[in-house]
Amino acid sequence: MSNTNPSVPERQTSVFERAYDPLPQALVTFAAVLVVILGSKLVKLTGLLTVSERFPWMAATAFLLFFAMLNSVFSLSTKSMMRYWGRSVYCFMGLATASGLVAWLFSSLSIGEAGSYRWLYVVVTFGYLVFLSIVTFMRNIVDFAQREEWNQPRWQSKKRR
Repeated sequence: MSNTNPSVPERQTSVFERAYDPLPQALVTFAAVLVVILGSKLVKLTGLLTVSERFPWMAATAFLLFFAMLNSVFSLSTKSMMRYWGRSVYCFMGLATASGLVAWLFSSLSIGEAGSYRWLYVVVTFGYLVFLSIVTFMRNIVDFAQREEWNQPRWQSKKRR
């Protein structure tokens, strides 16, 4: 405990104020894809529920969107936006490929046979690039505004004649 004065609360840092490396984000997301797909196979084998054969593609697409949203938000707190951007895009491509391969292995359906999931993959990928671009643009505006010296307008009082 670093704070010895009980009357002064310690500063709590938000999850969104920290810059997380995209690689662990992608690995945790991929692990979640595996857990959900394996869980669905277990549920299907026990016969508790009927699980669609396209469910692995749905899980892969949903977690790809999850990664896209969180990764874009976490990029706000990074110091080097271009380095983060590059790592993020490579991690997204790796996650999309790995999740797609796992979905294909467990469903025995290619992305073309999975119906609309091909287009959902395209939309999520395009949306991810748009999310990152918007966040980068917002970050640049905020950085510019913080660097500029803002002067309030000076009201000059003129003597009325």
